[in-house]
Amino acid sequence: MVSRVSRRTILAGGAAALSATAIGAPRLAFGQETRLRLMWWGSQPRAERTFEVTKLYMEQNPGVQIDGETVGWDDYWPRLATQVAGRNAPDIIQMDYRYIFEYARRDALAPLDEFVPDVLNLSGFDQAALDGGSVDGALYGISLGANSSAMMINKAAFDEVGIDIPDNSLTFDELQRIGMEITNAGKRRNFYGIADGSGLEPFFENYVRQRGKALYTEDGQLAFDAEDVREWFELWAAMREAKACVPPDVQALDKNQIETGMVSLGHAAVSYGHSNQLVGYQALNKDPIVMHAYPRIAAGVGGGHYRKPSMFFSISSQSQNPEAAAAYISFFVNDPKAAEILDVERGVPESSAVRESLAPKLDDTGRAAVEYIGGLGDLAGPLPPPPPLGAGEIDRMLLRVSQEVAFGQHTPQSGAEAFIAEAESILARG
Repeated sequence: MVSRVSRRTILAGGAAALSATAIGAPRLAFGQETRLRLMWWGSQPRAERTFEVTKLYMEQNPGVQIDGETVGWDDYWPRLATQVAGRNAPDIIQMDYRYIFEYARRDALAPLDEFVPDVLNLSGFDQAALDGGSVDGALYGISLGANSSAMMINKAAFDEVGIDIPDNSLTFDELQRIGMEITNAGKRRNFYGIADGSGLEPFFENYVRQRGKALYTEDGQLAFDAEDVREWFELWAAMREAKACVPPDVQALDKNQIETGMVSLGHAAVSYGHSNQLVGYQALNKDPIVMHAYPRIAAGVGGGHYRKPSMFFSISSQSQNPEAAAAYISFFVNDPKAAEILDVERGVPESSAVRESLAPKLDDTGRAAVEYIGGLGDLAGPLPPPPPLGAGEIDRMLLRVSQEVAFGQHTPQSGAEAFIAEAESILARG
């Protein structure tokens, strides 16, 4: 879904008036000296925060007009690809680590180094944050926050069954037992222990990293094999057989958005996402939501997680106003008032000065998101090699093949073979 807001809505003020997001115009008295388009994916709470920050920026820069649109994750990438191909890309693009290398190497993004430091202030960013947005030695993305993958747990659903939130020693076997116990308790209608994570690339990546592998090698080839995929599909087939996780027809309702996650839809006690999404999950759920690391494949095994840029702002190579776009991004990641509005919904801020100013103002949810990143311990490993061209297509293909396995169109073995064959074909195309 693509959502926009009229100028009247913008000038009426207040995020509560925002039915679904786009960002409006400056005061007419200042004309339209500079106009920018901004596009992002995310939940309604993210849309409201983005609206507020952009309104604040336009009030301080009355000669600038910013029009924006928000799209769900699944629709975002096809829409962006279409706009880039049609030379109608937004000036400011919310970008993901999985895709930034692909878009930069296809010359769809503008290098940002020329704007640093005069327009784009990155003095508070550490080198790891800058490296995450760099491709082939040039800066293409400004990290909007740090995060890591996470499970989102409905604490009330656990409490109803008398299950304590487990510590970070949790294994997949223990997660299956918890899922079965919640499902079998029948405390809620059409409710299961956990969501089916078989089609989620970040979850699969965590799994193969614990096996000493990765998604991709440094030269852009698959760093895992059919056996890894088969055992992954078998793990989730066992979860379904035990009724620890939701059945495939229910899981199919999840469109990879907070609003359609199994926890938010009321179908499971556990969903999957990233640590910055805790703010959005809690905003959409009356029950308390707590975060937990992904399970270990065996006791004592770690290294699956890593600290990553949650997302970036990049500038289109087609932009007619790249300097104005860079100025907006600098405001977005550095302004103390903007940081207060944004909270940690896009991740823990990269700027040390912003983190320091924001820390006393965080609520319990915000503090939990910050503490999660620092508390992963041996569960965390190094940042993986960058995804190659085609990685986004492989991500979507994993979801499709996992659904085919879940619905019985493939066995775990044939699904694994089909996945590897198609993934290698995608990478060969480049």
